[in-house]
Amino acid sequence: MNFKCVFNIIYWLILLALAVIAGAVVLSRFNTPLQFRLFSVQSGSMEPNIRLGSLVVNKPQSSYQKDDMVTFRSERSVKETVTHRIIEVSEDKDLNKVQYKTKGDANEDPDPEPIPGNRVIGKVVFTIPYLGYAVAFAQTQTGLIVLVVIPATLIIYSELMNIKNEVVDIIKKRRKITPKEEIAPKKPKFKKLKPPIKIKIKKKGGSKKGK
Repeated sequence: MNFKCVFNIIYWLILLALAVIAGAVVLSRFNTPLQFRLFSVQSGSMEPNIRLGSLVVNKPQSSYQKDDMVTFRSERSVKETVTHRIIEVSEDKDLNKVQYKTKGDANEDPDPEPIPGNRVIGKVVFTIPYLGYAVAFAQTQTGLIVLVVIPATLIIYSELMNIKNEVVDIIKKRRKITPKEEIAPKKPKFKKLKPPIKIKIKKKGGSKKGK
């Protein structure tokens, strides 16, 4: 395996990793047609079921049951999210709304306040270990530069160099063409004319002599 082949493999692996991270960042910020949302886990409150630094994939449900792992918006900040397990489902009779009592698997005590249904984002469908670190880092200014801007610049530069090399190769090939190989205008072909046929005419009779 030569160096160029190894370089191409590494190049495409990096490109694939960047595409996955970029897609995860988009899904963590915006709703998609399939309504999946991605969030990075920043604490170990759900270990060992959900490891620190994991990426959790959520999907909204019409209702949630006991033992469901859900992601909800924190009471302290709309931008802050928490992923915990539902340990009890109750109904606020005054507001006629469902509430959920939640708790982290690794925590001894449940969360202090019940979670209203309108703050629940979705149920955890599956998790991806460690990818949450990259997604969380990519959402920072430094991470955007390191994981997106710099690699994208290198990829664009690499593609431009490939185009340049191809153009140089084409020019070199054209310069190496010998004069015989060059396309020259065809000389007109003239047909050789046959010499005219000489016809000898014999005169009849001889000259008259005087008497």
